Amino acid sequence: MTDTFSLLFVAICSIVLLTYLVVVRKVHAFVAILVAAAFVGLGTGMQASDVLASMQSGMGNTLGFVATIVGLGAMFGQFLEESGGIDRLAQTINKRFGEKNSQWAVVLTGFLVAIPVFFEVGLIILMPLIYSMAKKTGKSLIYYGIPLTAGLAVTHAFIPPTPGPVAVASILGADIGLVILFGFVVGIPCACIAGPIYATFLAKRLHVPVPSHALEASASTNRMENMPSFMTVASLLLFPLLAILIGTLAKFALPDSYFKQIVMFIGHPFIALTLATIACFKVLGKNQGLSNDQIRNIASRGLEPVALVILVTGAGGMFKQVLIDSGAGQAFADVVALSPLPPLAAGFLIAISVRIIQGSATVAMLTAAGLMGPVVQELTFSPAILALMTIAIAAGATAMSHVNDTGFWIINRYFNISVKDTFISWTCMATLIGFIGITLVLILGLFV
Repeated sequence: MTDTFSLLFVAICSIVLLTYLVVVRKVHAFVAILVAAAFVGLGTGMQASDVLASMQSGMGNTLGFVATIVGLGAMFGQFLEESGGIDRLAQTINKRFGEKNSQWAVVLTGFLVAIPVFFEVGLIILMPLIYSMAKKTGKSLIYYGIPLTAGLAVTHAFIPPTPGPVAVASILGADIGLVILFGFVVGIPCACIAGPIYATFLAKRLHVPVPSHALEASASTNRMENMPSFMTVASLLLFPLLAILIGTLAKFALPDSYFKQIVMFIGHPFIALTLATIACFKVLGKNQGLSNDQIRNIASRGLEPVALVILVTGAGGMFKQVLIDSGAGQAFADVVALSPLPPLAAGFLIAISVRIIQGSATVAMLTAAGLMGPVVQELTFSPAILALMTIAIAAGATAMSHVNDTGFWIINRYFNISVKDTFISWTCMATLIGFIGITLVLILGLFV
């Protein structure tokens, strides 16, 4: 089976199989992706031993990068969470913006908080603050809640070291520094429009009171007495991002020299995040009176929830490698190359299609990245376009969250609203992020 049509047919069937296993049979995404990868290899006529070698190679190559970044980011985020750094960040930003600009304070808080911690963790930590603000002003919970979720969702999808963009960038071979740069450029307008602007419009039409069971929890925003200072938290948060960005710019802007090598070394995601994590051990651990055992335990707790993310991401890399080695990915690349549809739009459409069908943003990202991996290799895109492709896929995987997505029900529970109102608030907000994101990506693609 070597002709383009047959190879493409097998690739499409693998996506159908993956969707069937996840949606209908309720098979775990990690196992489902493994089965889909094996199906592609055997279905295209590869020898069984070659299929296994390809799967092993794809898993190893992906995890060599992703596991390190996600692991360091998880420990970093755990220290900010347990030290009260997230609370300090939220309270200070809210205080300095004032009540008049409180929505913008909330979206900025969500945007920054989601850099070191997962979306769900950030939401749980910050919802008491939102309850308190809504209770104090008498405004709809939507007025503050949607800006918070918009800030969290945008950063979680677009800006490393969160797992989604790191995984897609690894599979596509995109530069993390450029992904961070474009993640900010695209993400900020997305968060502003889908957050405060949409929330102001919606809150006038949908009043959601603070849940009675949550009124007591709103007092917990002031529970920390020995929180680190705002400048300490902001410095720890921004250092790895700036170091990675500077390292990326040095790669293209500085002449070859010893100084350039030093800047690029410090700016590599491994080193930048390692230095930031070590700084957390010292500033948020030792300086707060924690023992070495306590510091180690906090770091270990940070690693516990990321094992699943790392394994699923590795499976995505495995799927991509089998697509490439079997020739199915090349067949898809040929179709995209002949199509009038821009490759950036193709990545978005694949991601949003998988997202609508099976719900998981992670699976949508990995599936789209796996299919677009051979495309970017065949068409040899520039580093900037590879970074934009990462954002385009993330945008597609963010849009159209509905009842088959766990995020939909988390918002439904914390806002205490009906399914209809969850569609009107959360689903519309996520879809705005996705479509504004791809629009900005396509515009930027014209200039890079």
